Amino acid sequence: MKKSVKWFLVQRFLILLFCIYWGVEAINLLYRVIITPVVLTFLESQQIQITGSSNALTWLLQMLFYFLAGFLPSGVREWAQGEIEQAMGASMNIQVTSPLYGGAWGVMLRIMMIGGIMGLLFIRILPYLVGAFCYSRIVTKQFNELLAQEKAQKLARDERRNLMLSDIAHDIKTPITTICGYSKALSEGVVEEKDRQSYLDAIYAKAMRMDELVTLLFEYVKLGSEGFAMRKEPGDLAELIREMTALLYADFEDRGMELVLELPEESVPFEMDRLQLGRAVSNLLTNALRYGKDGGRVLVRLQAYELTVADEGEPVEPDFAAYIFEPFARGDKARSSKGGSGLGLGIAKKIVEMHGGELLLNQSFGEGYTKAFQIRFAGYSLQ
Repeated sequence: MKKSVKWFLVQRFLILLFCIYWGVEAINLLYRVIITPVVLTFLESQQIQITGSSNALTWLLQMLFYFLAGFLPSGVREWAQGEIEQAMGASMNIQVTSPLYGGAWGVMLRIMMIGGIMGLLFIRILPYLVGAFCYSRIVTKQFNELLAQEKAQKLARDERRNLMLSDIAHDIKTPITTICGYSKALSEGVVEEKDRQSYLDAIYAKAMRMDELVTLLFEYVKLGSEGFAMRKEPGDLAELIREMTALLYADFEDRGMELVLELPEESVPFEMDRLQLGRAVSNLLTNALRYGKDGGRVLVRLQAYELTVADEGEPVEPDFAAYIFEPFARGDKARSSKGGSGLGLGIAKKIVEMHGGELLLNQSFGEGYTKAFQIRFAGYSLQ
């Protein structure tokens, strides 16, 4: 059960205890001011004398058992009533001297008094019954909501998993189809000599695309597999980001993109798995390279253990933004046509979380950028 649900149930339980307490106090006041004086007046009018002292609940129970024993045969009745008086407290004594307790009228009156006593007993325990009923309704409602939420989440996971499998099959099948078609054409000799090299280049490109896809899929599965652990060592976070940016500098130049680097010159100490965190940073840079604006700017900023990679490309659709870090998640056809596998951001998010951070999409970053991916490492600060 989630902590928020547990805390909710504890809160409701404490509130109900508070209500039960004041409900009991209100009933005690009702007994002292109204019920007890009225009952004593009625008993006195019926020549029923009660001596001794006891709490209200004991008194009502003794009265109930005493009048129930009144239905027993003569002789047994007196013995039972005497035993009840001794068992419930020797300090309390009940004597019935009214002549109205004979015959049918006595039986009817005794039944009415038993019903009245049971009603008074019910009033005494009413706050507890109401509290138990309300709490059971609250717990039942919460569990039903949890079950419905889990069912909806399971359906959503199954839907995304099926979509992921479909995307995997599609992304692998497409290059395989090209490789099969081109290789068959080459083997059957139907390709002219001048076109052979272009066919071989296409086969090689598709094979490399499949290799890239399988490698990314392997990395994603490996990160979530049991037994996988990061090999963290002290390092310089700013230097790592600088190195990853330098590796892709030529690719940014090819698209005419301006890299705006805002990295501190001083060392930014951070315990990390250099290989894995470098892959996460590289994936964010590759995403900006692939979906950024030709000739536009790409911001790479590290400030107070917060890395920002922002670009001026098309914004992410709101519906897609909620699932952008899911495996094989891709937006519209324009994004899909740019060669993305939909695994890069998912891998980056897993790596960042395994380093104790979080990866977020910020589409209100400002400064002229349409979207920004930000890595935040909580608990770290520059001294």
